[in-house]
Amino acid sequence: MSAQPIRFILSQRFPEITIRRGCVMEHPQARNSRFPSLALAILFALSPLGGLMTTSVEAASWRVTVRGHGSAAGETPVFTKITAEVPPGDYILTPEKAGAPISAHLFELSGSRYLGTVLKSIPAEGAVSYGMVPDTKSEESRPGVELRPEGGNLNVVVGGKPLMVYRTDEPTKPYYQPVIGPTGAAITRAYPTSNIDGEDRDHPHQRSFWISHGNVNGYDFWASDPVNSPNPKFGKIKETSRKATSGSAMGLVQTTDDWIGPDGKIVCEDERVLRIYDTNKGRTLDVDFTIKASAGPVTFGDTKEGMFGVRVASTMDVKNKKGGKITNAEGLTDDAAWGKASPWVDYTGPVEGKTIGIAILNHPSSFRYPTTWHVRTYGLFAANPFGWHDFGQKDSGSHTIPAGESLRFRYRVLLHEGDTGSAKLPDAFKRYAEPPTIEIQAE
Repeated sequence: MSAQPIRFILSQRFPEITIRRGCVMEHPQARNSRFPSLALAILFALSPLGGLMTTSVEAASWRVTVRGHGSAAGETPVFTKITAEVPPGDYILTPEKAGAPISAHLFELSGSRYLGTVLKSIPAEGAVSYGMVPDTKSEESRPGVELRPEGGNLNVVVGGKPLMVYRTDEPTKPYYQPVIGPTGAAITRAYPTSNIDGEDRDHPHQRSFWISHGNVNGYDFWASDPVNSPNPKFGKIKETSRKATSGSAMGLVQTTDDWIGPDGKIVCEDERVLRIYDTNKGRTLDVDFTIKASAGPVTFGDTKEGMFGVRVASTMDVKNKKGGKITNAEGLTDDAAWGKASPWVDYTGPVEGKTIGIAILNHPSSFRYPTTWHVRTYGLFAANPFGWHDFGQKDSGSHTIPAGESLRFRYRVLLHEGDTGSAKLPDAFKRYAEPPTIEIQAE
């Protein structure tokens, strides 16, 4: 497979937004959002305690205590709610004993504060303490995770290198494309956003990295795509607001979206949070989204066509017989893994001569954990907790969310080098499912 160029296809629907390190900037559509808490978050970011004034607390310091849960762990991405009164912004954590300092970021999200960092290790017993002070270095000396708006799209850059592009310039749903793997090559299919020689050209609605479903109150949001023929049952998903926060240790993208039926009426809404960590080993992304029945009851029907999907690079397809392989937590492989419930699944294969993988881990607090998987040997890789009948179960997988209520879905995506064994996914899953306990106290 030839190298996949990174093509930023831009929309001019919105003016350019500048995002400063440690600040939260809101997408222009937020002014019309039905989620007023997002606008309040912007007021906080511009206030004396907000992101624009993070250097005003240089004299303050805190103690951060990290406790594991009985087993040692290596590099561990962390995003945890805190109660300490710590202003949002970038920080430096210095171990009280031996070890190099690490970066951290304090986020303000939906009225609460969260610490985001990547711990280098976690002890099996006892605790590790860090001193935490504001990071006063220039932005250029600590690139971390940068979120760079261009038109209506958003470029995600980690350590100065492109990772992915969030796109809203396609009329049926937002999605991420390209997604760059740990070797620097695209790990998801480019078609139909761009044309790469040798790529499969089936299922144009499977656009790299996305969220949708094939039966929501009878409407199809999965197959809806400009390349497909019009269908009176096709719906569309439209972003209504966006907040993006860059940081030295991790970045965060929070959006809200309307799911709109072919009659133009809202079927349901969602709130999505994507967390991007600046890890040394591969790349780690946390996908956390909530479906809200804000317009009345909403039923997600029993169909295999859904829900959180990735379309892997064509050279990784098992069917192409170039070394692609599907493996789940129970050891089932390829076709045997389709439709099965499992805490995680890994899709590995060659891209530009190197074996790389995409693993998706399902958090135990997610709806219907462990989820069933719509993972195919032709390159589709999707977590779908609703397709029970299609997956061979006797019970229906459909689920109705009562009016005013919601469902939450949580996944961690690991972009890794090497095969499933070398990725040590059981350990990675444990770190995701049972993160360390973190306490912060002012000194």
